[in-house]
Amino acid sequence: MKPAGIALLAATLLLSACSSSANLNPFSWFRSGDTEAVTVTTDDGVLVIKDPRVLVDQITAMRVDDTAGGVIVTATGLPPTQGYFKADLFALNEGKPQDGVITLEFRVLEPLTPQPVSIERSREITTATFLSDQTLRGAREIRVVGARNSRSARP
Repeated sequence: MKPAGIALLAATLLLSACSSSANLNPFSWFRSGDTEAVTVTTDDGVLVIKDPRVLVDQITAMRVDDTAGGVIVTATGLPPTQGYFKADLFALNEGKPQDGVITLEFRVLEPLTPQPVSIERSREITTATFLSDQTLRGAREIRVVGARNSRSARP
């Protein structure tokens, strides 16, 4: 190996040993900002989870597929511009049915910089979640909620 290659390899190994919060670590250079949910416990012991994600603008499609031990709920959302990411179906009421309805919020992270609108197909985001037979007990309907609309299906 050439001396320049050895020096480059040594520098890479040295910098990657820095903690991930350090700006010198090359593995942390392309990560987006703090996108994790924050958990807060109040004085009265109530646990509050703050999610930095927002509801997707529209739900364009929803599907419920039977599988061993439960169902897979798949939803497609349409944000207002390109660049939204980290989509998830977040269960309300700890995933328990309320009045026979399991409600899932379609949440996404907004882009860090302004993005073009472009065509609908280029903005679509699809995500899915598994609901067990135990979770579905007592549920007559599964609803996926966006900012402007919602879609429902029977399990």
